[in-house]
Amino acid sequence: MRASDAERERIAELLREAVAEGRLDMDEFDQRLEKAYKARTHGELEPLVQDLPAPGSAVAPVGSSTPAPLGGSAANWPARVGGPATSTGGFALWGGFNRKGRWTVARKFTAFAMWGGGEIDLREAHFEDRETVIRCFTIMGGIHVTAPPELNVEVRGIGIMGGFGEGSNEDGEIAPDSPRVRITGFALMGGVGVDRKRTKAERRRLKEAREAELEARRRRELEGPDDGDGSGGGRKKL
Repeated sequence: MRASDAERERIAELLREAVAEGRLDMDEFDQRLEKAYKARTHGELEPLVQDLPAPGSAVAPVGSSTPAPLGGSAANWPARVGGPATSTGGFALWGGFNRKGRWTVARKFTAFAMWGGGEIDLREAHFEDRETVIRCFTIMGGIHVTAPPELNVEVRGIGIMGGFGEGSNEDGEIAPDSPRVRITGFALMGGVGVDRKRTKAERRRLKEAREAELEARRRRELEGPDDGDGSGGGRKKL
């Protein structure tokens, strides 16, 4: 079966997500991407992603109309739900606390900061349950929550002479299989902020992948369009 431009683009997107997750290095990504854009049949496209589990679900068939699944920090959400909590709360008084990296959030997590601050980073976190409530209380202090763009987060809090709400948001669609996190509480003469953004390493990998993809496109355009005769293109119009 001949491959369409849309199918080549779908495979390119899967490769880009794989390099963002660290499954491919840049050399492998560059080689596979070039082959994807040159491929003329499904048989040439399929081997390029056979060893790459798609983020969050099985790899979509080449001929499927299903959009490429979300990746990056949202990869494999089902595997990130379950297991005993490693932390049920955080407390800061004239000081600070932080929860970040690989940790498991309790289904009910309570954070308190008075004349101090706290950091709660959910970008690499696991969750004890699919439904999680994070309660944040501050008195002349601050708590900052960072979540990946694909995580289902609902913010409900009250600010009294302070602020409670969302800040910066990077592009990303909510993953249908992600946990649901509700952030509640109040801030008295302080603040609770919620940002949605990717890790620096993930942003760097995505940037490198986009640059490599643009370079592959440029090489493809210089080589000329595929003339459909199996020669791989390169024929120029006089």
